[in-house]
Amino acid sequence: MSTNDYVKYITEAFIKHFEMPKDERKQLKLNRKMARPPVLTNWFGLLPISISMLMKRRG
Repeated sequence: MSTNDYVKYITEAFIKHFEMPKDERKQLKLNRKMARPPVLTNWFGLLPISISMLMKRRG
């Protein structure tokens, strides 16, 4: 991909994003945020989940 094609792609993506209504952009951002795994799981794997499940079972 040449530099010119890359600049054209970035420009089109930028314009497409800002032509979208503000409410739709906020909803899209919220959907992406909700689809992400929790930070502890992302950083430490299954260990925090297993510890929390163990604590819930005991308490």
